[in-house]
Amino acid sequence: MNRNQYENHLRSVNEGLPLGLVLTPDLTMDLVELNANGNHAEDKLVCTDCNRKSAITLTPTVSDEALNTLNELREANLLCDAQISVGEQAFNVHRAIMCSCSSYFRAQFTGFSADSRERTTRTVAAERSPVIHIPGISATIMNCVIQYAYLRQTRITENNVHELLTCADYVGMVGLVNQCKDFLSNTLTAENCVSIMGFARFRFLEDLHLKARTYTLRYFTEVASRNTDILDMNVKDFYSIINDDELNTREEDLVWKLCVKWIDRNPESRKQHVAHLMTGVRLGLMTPKCFMEEVKEHPYVMQCDAAKPLIVDTFKFMYDLDFLNPQADELTTPPLAMPRLPHEVIFAIGGWSGGTSKGCMETYDTRADRWVNINAEDPAGPRAYHGTAVLGFKIFSIGGYDGVEYFNTCRVFDAVKKKWNEIAPMHCRRCYVSVSELNGMIYAIGGYDGHNRLNTVERYNPKTNQWSIIPPMNMQRSDASACTLNGRIYATGGFNGQECLDSAEFYDPINNAWTRIANMNHRRSGVSCVAFRSQLYVIGGFNGTARLSTGERFDPETQSWHFIREMNHSRSNFGLEIIDDMIFAIGGFNGVSTISHTECYVAESDEWMEATDMNIVRSALSANNVVGLPNKRDYIHKERDRLMEERRQRLMSTAMARENIGHVNPSQSLVENNEGGMDGYDDEETEHQQLVQQQIIPLPLGLQIPDVAADPAIFNGLIPRLGLDLQTPGQPLPVSNVQFNRMIEDRDLDNRRRFRMQLRNQRHGSHHEIRRPT
Repeated sequence: MNRNQYENHLRSVNEGLPLGLVLTPDLTMDLVELNANGNHAEDKLVCTDCNRKSAITLTPTVSDEALNTLNELREANLLCDAQISVGEQAFNVHRAIMCSCSSYFRAQFTGFSADSRERTTRTVAAERSPVIHIPGISATIMNCVIQYAYLRQTRITENNVHELLTCADYVGMVGLVNQCKDFLSNTLTAENCVSIMGFARFRFLEDLHLKARTYTLRYFTEVASRNTDILDMNVKDFYSIINDDELNTREEDLVWKLCVKWIDRNPESRKQHVAHLMTGVRLGLMTPKCFMEEVKEHPYVMQCDAAKPLIVDTFKFMYDLDFLNPQADELTTPPLAMPRLPHEVIFAIGGWSGGTSKGCMETYDTRADRWVNINAEDPAGPRAYHGTAVLGFKIFSIGGYDGVEYFNTCRVFDAVKKKWNEIAPMHCRRCYVSVSELNGMIYAIGGYDGHNRLNTVERYNPKTNQWSIIPPMNMQRSDASACTLNGRIYATGGFNGQECLDSAEFYDPINNAWTRIANMNHRRSGVSCVAFRSQLYVIGGFNGTARLSTGERFDPETQSWHFIREMNHSRSNFGLEIIDDMIFAIGGFNGVSTISHTECYVAESDEWMEATDMNIVRSALSANNVVGLPNKRDYIHKERDRLMEERRQRLMSTAMARENIGHVNPSQSLVENNEGGMDGYDDEETEHQQLVQQQIIPLPLGLQIPDVAADPAIFNGLIPRLGLDLQTPGQPLPVSNVQFNRMIEDRDLDNRRRFRMQLRNQRHGSHHEIRRPT
């Protein structure tokens, strides 16, 4: 057979194939042989090379024109050979079309399944009376099903998706089922995720159920405040949500409040589950105020005997007086204080320390408050003063400096595969570069090429792996910072070669132009900025004289700048990122030395709080938040059961080091004294009283001795001092809350003073090399 005969043969075969299947000639075939009798039903395509691909390729596509023509024939009742009846309405259809996408209709019209090839009596009967009646389905839904069979698409809405999916599943239209599942997945909200999760489980749609559950856990804060379906869940399903380690909440208070709302829905039958629900809440991680006022004193808890041991265990965890006792046994993090897993991870990459560039990588586990060393350094070498941006699970590292060379090269780290790769280089070398992402594109802004401060800007398209030049900024800016807000890229501060800048401007991709905005209150080079709560936050930097701890925010609506609370540490060339609805400042240079201190800004209270320091001292690093990593367990703290012991050992080693400073090295002691003078805390006793109020929680009056003294070591001998007989069950405490607080305060005064000193030491970050050697 020659080539023309072969193609004509394929066309004849294609005419008899089911809709959507097309045979195409494979140009790698060397020979096609036909049987001698010429019977096309027995034609075979023979490949002379058995190691090559098959000669037949099935292409599951049909032109829109063909689909529309078939549907027009159906609507005009031309060539139709069957009817589908629902209720009082009937639809004329073509049996071949309906059989091509539905196992149900194939069985009804032909009488055999997809795996059977034998004609039966049922087949003949179906051909004589090609009418199918399907009860329980509305005409509107059946019309959508038939539309999909002909056009491979139909109109799916929030009002019909559940009924349409049920019908599609019933008639075996897998493609339509998948379209309905995709529609539900893409329309998940805090209000409907729980109902979709229940529907998916009822219909045995495991993939949709997993997506809805993951959404519920990921956006738990919004779900708890706006979803009402979650209050109608049974106790088993509700508990599985609040107990899940994947539950994404910064405050455990919210979990308990949702439990109370769930019980309030039907208190008579549900309040018996309060103790069970309490085991799902991380009581040890709640704020003391909420625990005291809304857990310990809640009527549901006070009326439940099974809840009292949980209250005592929480007291023991929160206020263990032997926490800093070197002779105490190793602590194990109890289940009531086990941190949940984070949904976001901060990556700190590269930087400058000790006069050299660094290629190290650390990740921050916000739930455990720990930095984790990651063995995934770039094999191309270290870099500092670079910029980074995140697209999906990939971190793009742009430009930078290694101590010798100014880079125009760019690298990308795949956080799932843990591999580095090279991408297209920029047109210019850029150190001190600002990098931001907008609409799937990466922008490299300004910088320093080794000779000049730049105002040029380049844009990277990851789809084409190409950089293109866009209009330049109004100002030369190196050591500036950029971020995306409301569809615009803002560039702030920097250095132009002569002075530190207080100017800022934004790029609008619609106008393809840069526009100046009001100047900042301070000049800032080596600055960092982020978009947070629809405003632009610019923090730290160098004003030409000193490193800054100040920060300010820009309101695009009023076009004005406003100061925020100062950081605990002055710093420039540091990482700045948002996680857990807080702004984290990471590392940097304080004007004297490179630091590893990490602190976070809480907008609700306008204050900075200390977090755990990085393991490596560095500045000129990059920090990026990667969300939803499928392998996030590779980047979080592994030994979560030892978190309490690690914290105790760190505080004890810090205290011991500080105590030895004055005896071993007088010069270091002088530095410590000078640092104490810089603290500015004249009202130490006031601070002490505040700590007392935060740490001391009174026991509820009326607790029985077995509840309190099940483990006499809980209060380190305080119970016997009250004159109680531990062998007498049911004996109430003969003291008031105030008296008991005073006893605890007197007993633990030295420990709390020591603890306060260590907290201050952590806050002010002195003697880093002693506190945590790198």
